[in-house]
Amino acid sequence: MVDTSSSSPRYHLATELVHIDSDAVKDNYNAASVPIYQTATFKTSNADGSGSEYDYSRSGNPTRTAVEVHLAKIMKAQRAFVVSTGMTALDVILRLVKHGQEIIAGDDLYGGTNRLLTYVSQYGGIKVHNVDTTSVDKVSARLDPVKTRLVLLESPTNPLIKIADIRAIVSRVHNTCPNALVVVDNTMMSPYLQNTLELGADIEYHSGTKYLAGHHDLMAGVIGCAAAAVAEQVYFVINASGSGLGPFDSWLLLRGVKTLGIRMEKQQSNAMLIAAFLEAQGFRVHYPGLKSSPQYELHRSMSSGPGAVLSFETGDVALSERVVESARLWGISVSFGCINSLISMPCKMSHASIPAEVRKQRHLPEDLIRLCVGIEHPDDLISDLASALTKAGVEVKAKD
Repeated sequence: MVDTSSSSPRYHLATELVHIDSDAVKDNYNAASVPIYQTATFKTSNADGSGSEYDYSRSGNPTRTAVEVHLAKIMKAQRAFVVSTGMTALDVILRLVKHGQEIIAGDDLYGGTNRLLTYVSQYGGIKVHNVDTTSVDKVSARLDPVKTRLVLLESPTNPLIKIADIRAIVSRVHNTCPNALVVVDNTMMSPYLQNTLELGADIEYHSGTKYLAGHHDLMAGVIGCAAAAVAEQVYFVINASGSGLGPFDSWLLLRGVKTLGIRMEKQQSNAMLIAAFLEAQGFRVHYPGLKSSPQYELHRSMSSGPGAVLSFETGDVALSERVVESARLWGISVSFGCINSLISMPCKMSHASIPAEVRKQRHLPEDLIRLCVGIEHPDDLISDLASALTKAGVEVKAKD
């Protein structure tokens, strides 16, 4: 088994992202780019199968090791693992919860997360409590020293961009339920803007399809563990289920991670301008980079930036539909984190799997529009958005 633990980064994170540790993969030819070991099996000279670091790519592959070591470094994890999708990452983590145990999760979650949690609650004998994770007290009220096994957070949440006080929740959970794990879906921020393991979380996971890969040309999931014992449990599930990421996708993910810093900076810069534009139009904008956000200071205390996903309410579902369909540069698509900008109505796309009555109970606005900001020129993005609003019937206010 390969140890993917990493010492503390020596340079700024933007530098660490670009440079791969030379000892991550033993390469006889000193390739400038990590080689793709596109093989299912590895030969050995011993009859008992010993003598080789790898034997079967389900259990481990040099290219996968390279990206896992690199991600462990930037996530400051004891070990990191890459699997086939972000939902696979969550599925692996949920297998650490046994029948009769309980999960506390947010009430504003990605639709796929809600779907999987609903499945384990219906068929796995696991109770799931959905609470407003912006309230530490509401999380605490559901903690059970015996039954609580996992507390699942998103911060910011998807799609209402609500912020959880990760430090405070971790403290409450660990004090009340020593055997419980705090798990954070950090996809929205990426390791470049927020490190939840440093905030005390036990596990951080990502849809690597989003910011880490950056181009929507592969599916991947990432799991980072703060403790070696938890990492061993996670690895057992990955190896047993065969959910590890293949060598070519591992290579693509590694390539994407190298440009995470420069992409994230540009996308975030664009998002700040777009959020300000929408707020100036009088819309209710959900974005922690705006000083008007009630959780502006809390988010700043945990992260180095507000990210590049925001949402806003028009007050009318039909109006929102017209805005989305009138955009040209903004592609109508689920997901986020890509270099090109995307627009969608979560209740009709990414969160449509959540029943309408549940969406209503959780105060998820049907008219909500989510913007996933890319790297295009901000003037073009704002101009296209202004044009879409005008075509939809909104009187757009000119810039001051």
